[in-house]
Amino acid sequence: MTEWVVLSGKGGTGKTSVAAALAHLASQEVTVALADADVDAANLELVLSPGVVEEHDFSGGQVAVIDPERCTSCGRCAEVCRFGAIPLGGPYAVDALACEGCAACYYACPVGAIRTEDQLTGHWYRSDSLAGPLVHARLRPGKENSGKLVMQVKMTARGLAVRTGADLLLVDGPPGIGCPVIAAASGANLALLVTEPTVSGRHDLERILGTARHFRVPAAVCVNKADLSLSLTQEIESFCRDDGVPVVGRIPFDEDVVKAVVNRRPVTMTSSGPAAEALVGLWRNLRDEYLVEERRAEPAA
Repeated sequence: MTEWVVLSGKGGTGKTSVAAALAHLASQEVTVALADADVDAANLELVLSPGVVEEHDFSGGQVAVIDPERCTSCGRCAEVCRFGAIPLGGPYAVDALACEGCAACYYACPVGAIRTEDQLTGHWYRSDSLAGPLVHARLRPGKENSGKLVMQVKMTARGLAVRTGADLLLVDGPPGIGCPVIAAASGANLALLVTEPTVSGRHDLERILGTARHFRVPAAVCVNKADLSLSLTQEIESFCRDDGVPVVGRIPFDEDVVKAVVNRRPVTMTSSGPAAEALVGLWRNLRDEYLVEERRAEPAA
């Protein structure tokens, strides 16, 4: 099984639109499993119209709770809390939003009046989509440990891909270079980096490329909305060429992409315009170069 993760150094590059189109095109030729690892703002489901098959709670950490009947108001818990979750001088109760779950108060309490409880921080789902089975999640607003939830999504999707005999696991990753991105890229055979011809797009492409290299994930680049600034597109391609990074696609701006998103479909399902045509070319480049070697090594019938 081959695993590709679609990443971008910044939001708004069209990463999910590209991932959705690749999912649709790949599903026409190989068996595909999908994962949306952007748990803070999952939106691959908006384009692939999945039907939820399973829903599961996710606990990303713990929160301290003080038993008022056992508490002697000694104030030791407030003294050791470094996050201001327990007010000095009382009343001694834990602010769940401020609590980091470090358990310092639990160990410091001389009468055992404090316990720690699992904190519900999100949900993850297994769904059936138009391109194949999809694992996705939602982190609750203000909650942390999104990297841990990403790993839950990835590991579940990998298990699902193995059970279904999928040829390709396609992961729509989060933007940026933080912990969720590292979790999404972990173990991938290819990171497809989607960028745009802007100054910030160029800058953040360098950052995400550095992240992929640090974790030894092979990378390739796709320039989306490439015709909005041909000079910057050429600058990005020149940078990639000098740095030994393959550029596998150049997708033009096309209003059909917007119309497809409104209709909750990949643009390759609803259009034969320039963007859809370029995405077909992108899929073929990736298929021929980066799909598992044993598939490409099969003798012709």
